[in-house]
Amino acid sequence: MEQIAALAVIGGSGLYAMEGLTGVQEHALETPFGLPSDPIVSGMLGGQRVAFLARHGRGHRFNPSEVNYRANIYALKLLGVKRIISISACGSLREDYAPGDIVIPDQLYDNTRLRERSFFGGGLVVHASVADPFAPLLSAALHTAASATGARVHRGGSFITIEGPRFSTRAESGVFRKWGMSLVGMTTSPEAFLAREAEIAYAVLAHVTDYDVWHQTAEPVTVEMVIQTLLRCTGLAQQAVTNLAKALPASAPNECAGCMANSILTAHAHIPAAARQQAAPLIGTHLQ
Repeated sequence: MEQIAALAVIGGSGLYAMEGLTGVQEHALETPFGLPSDPIVSGMLGGQRVAFLARHGRGHRFNPSEVNYRANIYALKLLGVKRIISISACGSLREDYAPGDIVIPDQLYDNTRLRERSFFGGGLVVHASVADPFAPLLSAALHTAASATGARVHRGGSFITIEGPRFSTRAESGVFRKWGMSLVGMTTSPEAFLAREAEIAYAVLAHVTDYDVWHQTAEPVTVEMVIQTLLRCTGLAQQAVTNLAKALPASAPNECAGCMANSILTAHAHIPAAARQQAAPLIGTHLQ
């Protein structure tokens, strides 16, 4: 399949469309893992074609545990995507990361329990290296692009993904802080790990919407609080993506290209045909 877009945006809560796209096309794709959350839209932005996918579907139809993360990433790979920007709402576990701020995190803790975490299995054993789950070069470029909007932007911090769909208890929020976590959300895992398995560079633009429930003076997080903050920040996210598209052309190298070359443990001669066929669009060059 020909490359449709090198850069993709996965929009989280409050972001179900990408303003500013021109020459819009819609791509309805099927994958071995089912349908993506929504048809993928692509259009020109900042001098290149950019793909957009609403993580929860237009109208917010899927809760975080119901999102088909594997189908979403697989479909983006089929479109030739090399870089993904995840736009995610999150709670802050630090005093200095205030509601309305943007954070580009550099670490991830997966505290989910119910989600499919890998594309591979069925006779194909693969162990991805994810010591640094967010692509460093892409994250740095995203930090620069977000800072140019004039927003208050922070670089670094550990993002913990909880199962949801409920918010944390005060006890849980306090434990996460003791663990050294900076942000809490519900969708970054397994999305980041699947992107790595697909050799797609992945970075997060995290919108701080609240102080979760640990803060002594701030109100505990509610859906209304999250949406109100996101509505104020949507324009910043879209401008940041436009800035990034202008600064990082489609021809720029993919820093995660080839990252799975040494992750395959199964002897090639013993990989079942069905598993090989399913994995081919993701890591086919390493299965030859």
